[in-house]
This record gives sequence, C-alpha cells and structure tokens, in this order.
Amino acid sequence: MTAIKHALQRDIFTPNDERLLSIVNVCKAGKKKKNCFLCATVTTERPVQVKVVKVKKSDKGDFYKRQIAWALRDLAVVDAKDAIKENPEFDLHFEKIYKWVASSTAEKNAFISCIWKLNQRYLRKKIDFVNVSSQLLEELPKVTEESVPSGENQSVTGGDEEAVDEYQELNAREEQDIEIMMEGCEYAISNAEAFAEKLSRELQVLDGANIQSIMASEKQVNILMKLLDEALKEVDQIELKLSSYEEMLQSVKEQMDQISESNHLIHLSNTNNVKLLSEIEFLVNHMDLAKGHIKALQEGDLASSRGIEACTNAADALLQCMNVALRPGHDMLLAVKQQQQRFSDLRELFARRLASHLNNVFVQQGHDQSSTLAQHSVELTLPNHHPFHRDLLRYAKLMEWLKSTDYGKYEGLTKNYMDYLSRLYEREIKDFFEVAKIKMTGTTKESKKFGLHGSSGKLTGSTSSLNKLSVQSSGNRRSQSSSLLDMGNMSASDLDVADRTKFDKIFEQVLSELEPLCLAEQDFISKFFKLQQHQSIPGTMAEAEDLDGGTLSRQHNCGTPLPVSSEKDMIRQMMIKIFRCIEPELNNLIALGDKIDSFNSLYMLVKMSHHVWTAQNVDPASFLSTTLGNVLVTVKRNFDKCISNQIRQMEEVKISKKSKVGILPFVAEFEEFAGLAESIFKNAERRGDLDKAYTKLIRGVFVNVEKVANESQKTPRDVVMMENFHHIFATLSRLKISCLEAEKKDAKQKYTDHLQSYVIYSLGQPLEKLNVVWHSMQDEFIRQYKHFEGLIARCYPGSGVTMEFTIQDILDYCSSIAQSH
Repeated sequence: MTAIKHALQRDIFTPNDERLLSIVNVCKAGKKKKNCFLCATVTTERPVQVKVVKVKKSDKGDFYKRQIAWALRDLAVVDAKDAIKENPEFDLHFEKIYKWVASSTAEKNAFISCIWKLNQRYLRKKIDFVNVSSQLLEELPKVTEESVPSGENQSVTGGDEEAVDEYQELNAREEQDIEIMMEGCEYAISNAEAFAEKLSRELQVLDGANIQSIMASEKQVNILMKLLDEALKEVDQIELKLSSYEEMLQSVKEQMDQISESNHLIHLSNTNNVKLLSEIEFLVNHMDLAKGHIKALQEGDLASSRGIEACTNAADALLQCMNVALRPGHDMLLAVKQQQQRFSDLRELFARRLASHLNNVFVQQGHDQSSTLAQHSVELTLPNHHPFHRDLLRYAKLMEWLKSTDYGKYEGLTKNYMDYLSRLYEREIKDFFEVAKIKMTGTTKESKKFGLHGSSGKLTGSTSSLNKLSVQSSGNRRSQSSSLLDMGNMSASDLDVADRTKFDKIFEQVLSELEPLCLAEQDFISKFFKLQQHQSIPGTMAEAEDLDGGTLSRQHNCGTPLPVSSEKDMIRQMMIKIFRCIEPELNNLIALGDKIDSFNSLYMLVKMSHHVWTAQNVDPASFLSTTLGNVLVTVKRNFDKCISNQIRQMEEVKISKKSKVGILPFVAEFEEFAGLAESIFKNAERRGDLDKAYTKLIRGVFVNVEKVANESQKTPRDVVMMENFHHIFATLSRLKISCLEAEKKDAKQKYTDHLQSYVIYSLGQPLEKLNVVWHSMQDEFIRQYKHFEGLIARCYPGSGVTMEFTIQDILDYCSSIAQSH
C-alpha cells in the first residue's frame, strides 16, 4: 500500500499541488469487484482545500487516473455501519449516497480517522459521523504547521507509523556523499554486510562524538532550548492568529461563493429575459394585425375601388399573420391560441362578407346585362361582357385570397358564377341564333315555315316543309331540293347566288361573334378565379382532323363534366358549363343551312375549318377549339353526304326514250359545282376534302355519261359521248383543277375518239342529219350566253358590266361559217 501511495502522490497529486494524507482500497457495494482508491488530500497553497478523490487504474492497467473529486465541505454524513464489530462497509453522503466496501477494516478505520481529523482542523461545518468507534474520534492535540512536515510524503497525523516508514528520495548532495563513501570501501558492493557493519561502527563513533559534543555544549543547548521554547510560543501565537484569519477567510469564502452563485443566477436570468423579449417581439411583429386592417375586414366597403383596395391589403396582412411560421413552443401559449382564434374568426367573417357581396354582384351585373338584350335582338351581334368583366376583375386578388384561405366558399362562388352566367349566356346565345336563322330564311314569316319557335333555335318543321322553301330572285323562284341535279336546273332558271353569299356572310358573322365571346370569357375566368391556361391535351387535334366518317368520341359531355385533375381542366369544365348551348345551337344552324341549300355545306366547311385552325393555334385544348372541332365533324359529314347524294342522283337519272340527249344535266351541274367550289375553296385550309370530292364526282360523271349514252335511243351514242366529254374537257381546262389533270386528259381522249367515230359513221348519212347537229350547237351556245348574262345581272346589278358580244353576233358568226363552207 505504501508503494501505491507513493506512486499516486508522484503521478497524480504532486502535479496538482496536493498532498495525499490517507488512502483506502474500496469497491462499490453489491457490484462486481472493480477496485479503486479513495484518497484524502489537501492543497499545498492557502487557503487549504480538502478533498476526497476517487482514483482507479486505467483500462490497460499500466497507470492510475483521477476519476472524480468531492469537496470535503460537501460531505454531510460518514456512516461506518457498525461501531462494535469489524465491518469493511461504509457510506459517504455527498449530494447522493455512495456505498463502499474497503479491502480491510484497518484501512477503513484509518481513512475515517483521517477524515475526522481533517474535519476538525479545516472545516467550520462539522460532519456527522455515524456508527463510528469513539476511539477513532478521540480529540488529538491541535496540529500545527511545524508538526506537519513540508515534504510531499508527510501526513497531518502526528503519530502515524506510515509517516516514519515513508520512503524519501535522496537529493543530489546525499547521492554524491554516498558514492564517495562507497568508493572508499572496495567491498561496499561485494560484501554489503561488512560495509553495513563498518557504517554502523562509524555511526556509533559519530554518535558518541556527537553526545560528547552536546554534553560539552550543555549551556549553549539550554540557551538553544530556551530560544526554541520562546519560538514555539511565538509560533503558537502566530498559529492562533492564522487560525482566526483562516476562520475569517472561510466565512469570506463562503460569502464569495454565495455571491458567485448569485451572479450566475443573475446572468442566467438576464439571458432568459433577453430570449423572452426576443420571442415576445417576434410574436408582436408577426402576429399583430393593425386596427385599420381589422376594421376593413369587419366593415370595409366592397363596392368602391378604395374600399376594395383597403380590404385587399387587410386580407393579405391577415393571411401573413395566419401563415407565420411559429417557433417551437409558441403554439402552447394561451395568447397565441387566442390570437389565432381571432384571426380565424376574422377570416371567416370576411370570407362570408366577400362571398355574399360577389354573389350580389353576379346577380346585379346579370340584370344590367339582360337590359341590353333588346337592342341586340334585331342585330346579329352578341352583347359585350367587357364592362362586367372589368368590374369583377377588381376583386381578382380577393378571389385569390379566398381560394387559399377558404376553398369551400371559393368553390361555392365558382358554382354560383357558372349557374348564373350559364343562364344569361343561354338567353343571349339562343336569341342570337334565332336572329341568324331569321336572316338566313329571309323573313319572320318564312322562319315560321321551318317551325322556329321561341329562342330554342331547334328545327321543328318537317323535311317536306323545308323542301318547299321558296328562294325568290327577281320575281322568278322555284322549289329547291338538296340535289346537285336540281341545283343544275335552278342554274338553268337563274339560280339565286346572292342567297348563298348571304348565307356565307351570316355564318361567318355567327362564328366571328362567338369566337371573341368565348375567348374573352375564358381569359376572364383564368384571371378572376386564378386558374392556369394553355394545357395541351393529347388527341384533340387528331380527333378534330378525323372527319372522314365514323363516330368521333367527344372531348366532353355537357351533362357530365370530367374529373378535375388540374386548374387547367377546371377552366375547360367551367367553359363547358357556361357555354353548354353553343354546340347544339351551331348544329341546329348547320342543319338549317343544309336544308336551305346543300351547297351551303361548302361555305360552312371552309369557314368552320378556318376558325378551328385559328382556335387551335391559340390553344389546342381550349373550349372554343374543342367545340368548333366537334361542330366541324358535323359540317364535314354534311359535305360528304352532299357529295354522296349527287353521285346517287346521277345514278338515278332516267332518259326518256322519245327525247333527244344533249349535254346531260349532271355534266352542266358539275361545271357549276366546280366553279362555285373553286371560288369558295380558294386558299382554304381544307383543300384536300374538295379534291377528294372532285375525284368521287368526276368518276360518277364519267360512269353515268357512258351509262346514259348506252341507253339513249334517239341520239347516237358517239354524239352523246362526244358532246358531254367535250363539255367536261372544256370545263376542266378552264378551271385548271390540278387534282383532275388525269381526268381532263381522259375526257379529251374520249371526246376525240367519239368525234372521230361519229364523223366516220356520219359520212354515209344524208346531209340533213348534219344540219340537225349544227343547230343544236348553235342553240347550246345561245343558252350558255343567256345563263352568263343572268349571272352578271344578279351579281353586279347596275354596274354596266356586259358581255363583249351579243346574241346577234353569235347568229351572224354561225351563219358566216355555214356560208363559207
């Protein structure tokens, strides 16, 4: 144990200016034997600090390390467990109780005795020793500084045997003296006993000499002793004073410790106050709504521009307060909860006020808009909703606020807007289409023949009543049918081209009015309800172009809106709801135009295709683009139906056995159709549809010309073929239709072949037969001349435009040809 004590003093306590006074080898009670040492130490500097230090070996076991230290003044109780029987267990009560088991009872008692002495010597507060033998607690004489050696290996206990047995290192001079002594004796190392005996003899000699010297100087010794006694008295007085000073300093130290603790608490309090102030400032700055904003939210005027601006600013400020990112723990504060509830109440109140006001605005604006319908009822124009949109757009920011704070009321406003505006637009659009139908049919009385009742715009008349519609021109009108053959006959009897031009203008006016109306409403919905636009939906373009028959799947159904997957889809659904009547009204108008004149499908196909192309360039997925694309399908079907009807009626043509055959009606009608189509489809986007129709029609003409020529009994087959194919060749040459170049060459070849065949056949016939052919040619030329004169008179009335030659010129020319031959 002594060696361990020296090692601990050297390695651990000397570097810390401490002296090791007592040591005990212990382990914790009730646990595995992990031994450590409890050491009682004092500092070498004043004021003296007394500590109990726990020391244990390192994990590797090659050195000791200091683990924990307790100030002796913090020790409250020392419990030795048993004052009579030997017991190695004992407890030390610091801030908590530490239970120990010493390696031996002697070590335990020595350690407790040292603790008691240190308590008596250095501490004013006495430690409570429980279950400790009274022998260990005997009062010893007061230990003075002189009685405590200054060496690091000394103990404060006056009579400890360990203090005598302690090892003391030699200083340099002592080592040198021993080396000189050993050099003087050669056998000092080889014979240690002889060397020791020699040293002993020398020591006795020296002791004797020393005693003799002392006895010789007894007087000086007495004087020295007297001086020593006086010095001891002085030392005792000094020690008493030092003790009193230490007691005074001890009280000062305690006071300083208390002051230090107080300063620490004050610093901690200041730090907490600064943090608390920071939190309060954060809450006040971010969760305080100005009184002006509160007043605006509660009773601000939502009808004036200034009031709307104030409410908008207040709503934004409220939203910022509600969305502030609170720090951890803020939501537990009662004031924060109360403020949040107040904000919630303000939001609910203002959202209710805003929704109610906007609903009233919808109703009021609708009434104002309805008052303007009368002036549009006689004009082919739609009312302008720009003032309505302009007034409502002032609330756009408030609608955005409502969308982010109360989506339920936002959805309610959206539904109310759609419901009310759909009724308003339905009245306007149906009245608009009613005017368009009346203008197409001529007069209101004529419209009644079609069964056009009210503003529904639906055709309730029968097919027979439609077919009996009279189109008057210059006092000479005839019943129209939808066949190309009948239209050829009408051309022969001065067909009214002006009616077709009028229909084209009316149809274009309808589309031109609908397009800006839809675009303006869609733009307003996007801005007012804060929705995104321009989302391309795959398949829209392809479906709009699939117009060659079959069933086209609609992009939407007016009765069942698609599920909303995005805000862009929501715009489409709102437009479908608001303008649900546009598509059926357009289809009814198209049906009426087709009944009036099947050639109107040409005009409608060109106009509708152009508007679809324009709408798709702006936004392929817009409501307008989709709706016009769906209607274009209907127009294309009507066009294809018109072409099919013409071919079918060509096949149904019957020639009287007794009548002669000249230019066949459907050949003349094809000429008129091609001329009209070329004028309509000039620079049109859907030229390909017309080229397909040309191909079908010309094939039907070729087949049926040969059929009629084969069935003709009064007119030779070659004559029928020659005349009709010559007419077809002339028509194609004049119109220069690129897709019919092959048919033009074929017609020329057929004309040439049958002309040659007819000439060869006619050489053996009387010349009177030739005079029949010549007069027929002359009559046909005059008939065509009169036809073109009629067209000029109707298309350019009062302009003075005439043909460059007259009928008389034609007769004179034919006569001169006959006389020259």
